Amino acid sequence: MKQIIFATLGALLFLVGCNKNTEEKSSSKGTSAVYEIKEGYVDAKGILIYYKTFGKGQPLVIVHGGPGASHDYFLPYLVPLARTNQLIFIDERGSGRSQKIENVSDYTVENMADDVEAVRQALELGKISLLGHSYGGVLAQTYALKYQQNLSHLILCSTFHSTKKINEVFIKMKGKMAPELRDRIDKLEKAGLYGHGKDYEKNRYTPEYMSAAWGEGYFPYLYQNHPDPNYDPVSNGVMAWDLYREMWGSHGEFVVDGNLSSVEYTDRLATVKVPTLITVGDNDECDPSLSKEMNEKIAGSKLVIFPKSGHMTFVDQPSLFIRAIDEFLHPVK
Repeated sequence: MKQIIFATLGALLFLVGCNKNTEEKSSSKGTSAVYEIKEGYVDAKGILIYYKTFGKGQPLVIVHGGPGASHDYFLPYLVPLARTNQLIFIDERGSGRSQKIENVSDYTVENMADDVEAVRQALELGKISLLGHSYGGVLAQTYALKYQQNLSHLILCSTFHSTKKINEVFIKMKGKMAPELRDRIDKLEKAGLYGHGKDYEKNRYTPEYMSAAWGEGYFPYLYQNHPDPNYDPVSNGVMAWDLYREMWGSHGEFVVDGNLSSVEYTDRLATVKVPTLITVGDNDECDPSLSKEMNEKIAGSKLVIFPKSGHMTFVDQPSLFIRAIDEFLHPVK
């Protein structure tokens, strides 16, 4: 495989002295136990990209999924990595706290890779480790294919390398659904997913479709071991819809036909030469077969499949996830 009391006066004075020394030592060590958060914006050729950084050690840049989500869903799950790495979370252009763009055609994975590079340069990070989850894993691959010389490690989590192949996964996923659910989703998609409801609802999926697609269709592939009790498919719809529609497409959750169609990296992955870790859940929305193929294409890469895990591997298997990342970035010699 390519691969956690009784004492004399003299004794009392001695203890006081020891306590003072201990307090001084604790005070001097106290700062090493504090992880201050720094945040700000990097001007990436006219697009302001939000970043948040904390931790100690070599820089680990983390890019989120969606497309159109934000870095927030990583927290608090990835926080333990701050003990051994300087974590740099970013919100991709148009997402979270980063600047929106009027021309939605500029929401491309290629442009976002340039934004990551702008952040690296502006923060003077030198060589970075780059971790991408879901769509963020696609972004991480795009960055690696263009800026590989600036990487020390690449971590691809629950992601895909080919739009055609992820669409094949979605076809199979729909085929396994209960007929009633599949028919309901098909009917909603056939009627068109945008432009319904009140004026403020027209530029997003309807609650009915969010509940059917994300709450029933996707949910078994999101969580297995530790389903998030706060997960709400409609609340999950608080995202950058203009970006999502441009990149994912307008025809539903089970086909990618937006500008992400440019992602066909199967024949290019062999050019990735940096140490690479690929992780996936055994019941992931991004089927393990995709990760296995990436593992085969990237020489020397390591593949970790988490048991009893869906797409949110760091929620389902938090200890295993953190250990896998730590051992990859900081192998015991």
